[in-house]
Amino acid sequence: MAELNVVLVAADRKVWSGAAREVSAPSADGQVGILAGHAPLLAVLRPGEVKVSTAQGTAVEARVTGGFVSVDSNLVTIVVDEISELSGREPALR
Repeated sequence: MAELNVVLVAADRKVWSGAAREVSAPSADGQVGILAGHAPLLAVLRPGEVKVSTAQGTAVEARVTGGFVSVDSNLVTIVVDEISELSGREPALR
């Protein structure tokens, strides 16, 4: 199965990165789901929850206040203003 490379960063630090099967993010126009092979995308994020289904089968979830998401060539970059919670972080992930 094809994978995504995901980077989740806050204004002041890198929060998480790793391989994923799927990403779900709260865009200003509605919830967006991202799978491998997704068309290039740039979207503004509204407050809500970002969910990453990792390649290992676990989930990383973060509550965000806003930001943007960019998708290009199976690279998903999520830049957020603030993260109020992060759950599901695996020690092997950075």
